[in-house]
Amino acid sequence: MFDGYDSCSEDTSSSSSSDESEEEVTPLPSSLPIIKNNGQVYTYPDGKSGMATCEMCGMVGVRDAFYSKTKRFCSVSCSRSYSSNSKKASILARLQGKPPTKKAKVLQKQPLVAKLAAYAQYQATLQNQAKTKAAVPVEGFSWGNYINSNSFTAAPVTCFKHAPMGTCWGDIAEGVRVEVPNTDCSLPTKVFWIAGIVKLAGYNALLRYEGFENDSSLDFWCNVCGSDIHPVGWCATSGKPLVPPRTIQHKYTNWKAFLVKRLTGAKTLPPDFSQKVSESMQYPFKTSMRVEVVDKTHLCRTRVAVVESVIGGRLRLVYEESEDKTDDFWCHMYSPLIHHIGWSRSIGHRFKRSDITKKQDGHFDAPPHLFMKVKEVDAAGEWFKEGMKLEAIDPLNLSAICVATIRKVLADGYLMIGIDGSEAADGSDWFCYHATSPSIFPVGFCEINMIELTPPRGYAKLPFKWFDYLRETDSIAAPVKLFNKEVPNHGFHVGMKLEAVDLMEPRLVCVATVTRIIHRLLRIHFDGWEDEYDQWVDCESPDLYPVGWCQLTGYQLQPPAPQSSRDSQSSSSKQKKKAKSQQYKGHKKMTSLQLKEELLDGEEYSFLQGASDQESNGSASYYIKQEP
Repeated sequence: MFDGYDSCSEDTSSSSSSDESEEEVTPLPSSLPIIKNNGQVYTYPDGKSGMATCEMCGMVGVRDAFYSKTKRFCSVSCSRSYSSNSKKASILARLQGKPPTKKAKVLQKQPLVAKLAAYAQYQATLQNQAKTKAAVPVEGFSWGNYINSNSFTAAPVTCFKHAPMGTCWGDIAEGVRVEVPNTDCSLPTKVFWIAGIVKLAGYNALLRYEGFENDSSLDFWCNVCGSDIHPVGWCATSGKPLVPPRTIQHKYTNWKAFLVKRLTGAKTLPPDFSQKVSESMQYPFKTSMRVEVVDKTHLCRTRVAVVESVIGGRLRLVYEESEDKTDDFWCHMYSPLIHHIGWSRSIGHRFKRSDITKKQDGHFDAPPHLFMKVKEVDAAGEWFKEGMKLEAIDPLNLSAICVATIRKVLADGYLMIGIDGSEAADGSDWFCYHATSPSIFPVGFCEINMIELTPPRGYAKLPFKWFDYLRETDSIAAPVKLFNKEVPNHGFHVGMKLEAVDLMEPRLVCVATVTRIIHRLLRIHFDGWEDEYDQWVDCESPDLYPVGWCQLTGYQLQPPAPQSSRDSQSSSSKQKKKAKSQQYKGHKKMTSLQLKEELLDGEEYSFLQGASDQESNGSASYYIKQEP
């Protein structure tokens, strides 16, 4: 095991160890699709003769056709959007993977209406622009520094079964020893030394070289799944030298004996760890596969899309009719929003037929077995019926759980659901949830768990009471026993850090925090942003990832917004958010105290006592029980 130890000396007159540590960066595997920022900043116009680039949406076009005397924007809409946000780089330009300007390294969020308007403008004007979807690391953010400076904890990798190594992480924990490059060294060749894990944060580990004892001066963060971390003994079998760091090389005379003493009984990575990492990052979905996916412009129907790229299990799907490949949709391969070709017809779901009469060359249907399977249900007995009331997460406003109605019962346990008070006459905003979905709840779920329930838009009789509403609408509540009551032992705790998809802009993966846990339901807060951007997400959602996932897979991570950005957008975003939310939320809801008072006033329902924030594997005691 210690045959790789090399006692060769170093030139102690070389530069300091801290300088070397900063200069030598442990690389990620060469096979990972990491695209580094070359440091260039986009300037406007882009320098092409007679051409200009819109500072809002990123469109390149003829300069003379641009709006305003300065020719900085392609349209009036972009000019106004830019003025309202006071940003040097737009949301949509950043979504294309362009490097941010120096003054806008952090992507700025907008209220939903503004985002949809900007995205519509982008879809209409982006005709000649080829989008780059590769991840470009955002400068200035380090998970290690962020966690160290704030004493944060991160959700363990084992919480994410869909993520690489999620099911085979094993006993990797503090105290595990590994062999890593020795950056405190002036030798011309790459040498290694043994380090121990001091702290784990997702895939990232804070490492300390053996021999430093309680000295943390050269501690460093590294992705455990990176190519430069190896189990103890790897250097011996690979013929690589083990050289003690220069700072402590004179501390012991017999380093081999020191290592034998320190490592006896210690744990290290499994010998096949790197192989397991590689295997866990092989994804069955391939480019050119055809799937059915929700139509982002009409949630009530699906469309055919083609897999354009796969990054870390996330798929960039391009709708089949998009000739320039700009009409796309991002989701994970285990998302409930994608299905095999023919799924819509088999269950009776709306489907937009493609104008393309035959498959394009090279395109082929994704095999049905690749898609996430839903639980089988028995709809023969008592089952959901059209008109039944329930509570559901609004897919267009994921921070809200709303009063909803079952509008249509499809085959295989699927339901079409509409949000009361905000439905289109033609049902174009209905959305599909499976009967076992963790995003639908029985009547009373929010009340018993102290969650604010969004009443129907325009409903004037507040505070909202389910009993009164059911009587006024001459409707019944869906039976409690039909809902999914399974609560897995997920392992999440309030305050844990993770990387989460902003489902309102599914291209984005952001620094996030778990702020509330209601059994299997997690409240995800995007660090640096106001609470109004929070989203309710299931604990087994494929849109949640461990800290370090973006670095491992090559996906771009959106860091927390700086304080200056939060202050500049606070007042305007609140006003815009309020205008948007009125479409769904109606008037101001009652407070938690008022909710408690309503519980005491109820005569027709009795509630089973349950804790508000459950962090353990619980029962279904948080559901309302209807009295006969």
